[in-house]
Amino acid sequence: MQFETLAIHDGQTPDPVTGSVTFPVFQSSTFEREDLNHHREFFYSRIGNPTRKALESSLALLENARFGLAFASGVAATMAALQVVRPGDHIVSGIDIYGGTYRIFEQLLRPWGVSITYAEDESTEGYEACIRPETRLIWLESPSNPLLRISDIRALSVAAKRNGILIAVDNTFASPYFQHPLEHGADIVVHSTTKYLGGHSDVIGGAVVLDDEALHRTIKNYQAAAGAIPGPWDCWLVMRGLKTLKIRMKEHEANAMHLARLLEKHPAVEQVLYPGLPSHPQHELAKRQMSGFGGMLTFALKGGLPAVENLVGRLKLFALADSLGGVESLVASPAKMTLGALSAEERLKRGCSDNLVRMSIGLEHAGDLEADLLGALSPP
Repeated sequence: MQFETLAIHDGQTPDPVTGSVTFPVFQSSTFEREDLNHHREFFYSRIGNPTRKALESSLALLENARFGLAFASGVAATMAALQVVRPGDHIVSGIDIYGGTYRIFEQLLRPWGVSITYAEDESTEGYEACIRPETRLIWLESPSNPLLRISDIRALSVAAKRNGILIAVDNTFASPYFQHPLEHGADIVVHSTTKYLGGHSDVIGGAVVLDDEALHRTIKNYQAAAGAIPGPWDCWLVMRGLKTLKIRMKEHEANAMHLARLLEKHPAVEQVLYPGLPSHPQHELAKRQMSGFGGMLTFALKGGLPAVENLVGRLKLFALADSLGGVESLVASPAKMTLGALSAEERLKRGCSDNLVRMSIGLEHAGDLEADLLGALSPP
């Protein structure tokens, strides 16, 4: 079956008791046991819940995977995926990563005895140069946040397997509609379901998707023991979002491409970072690795931070907000918001200059978004 059919039907079959075509919300913390020696499939919702199981099945199917696990947030999913490392292990990560992941690396894993090297050269050779004998995991974001860099997942997976290293890919920006990292050799895929999978800015959640049974057992055990699981209503909201994922992603991409082309010609803009543009340094790789380029758009303004402050203050349709992937368009300053906790020196090292603007392009009419953006960019 095709993607949109799977998104609507598989994992979300009609309720066998009532015939409801919408999968029920099982708002129960516990389930009756048969007797002292036997329990049904579900007995306590931290361990398993029917609504969560339906979501996890859907997530696995959309990533063409065997196993899906749902979590209470994207960072909870990230922390769960990182249970594959132990004190003394080493991680190689891209240098352009989500601030929440950076905090996990620096504030949680380093004190635990895990070392991290950030590949400043994000080519395959750049990652390979960072590998040590104790390297256990390579962590990728592709496209990355906020610079929308593309990593060659297949080439890095070959290099990782050669060295006995696992590959984890944060696939949040692309979504399963535009990219399947497991098919390129990755071992673990992570999502913030808060973003495109939920799609309506009304739920917080995360997911880990994978094929390997032993890895699944490790992360599943962590899920049950640590308990950072989503409630059934949150699972239901993400399942609702999955049903329209194809339609939304295509419209996000169409609007983003329209605005990227517009911005590339604008005299107030220094640079546009969007994988769908031929000017993007990894455009050809993105075309090979992805089936579309997504709805995230980053650009640099002439005039530095004052120009950014002027832009966000004049925009009407773009809300100044920290998240992304919803139906509404959002704008953020990476230097002041998503990476604001880093020092100026650290941000510059990561390519995050003060004049960067990150936009999550929503589903409004492209002409209305264009008019709002051009109006905000025009001289005061």
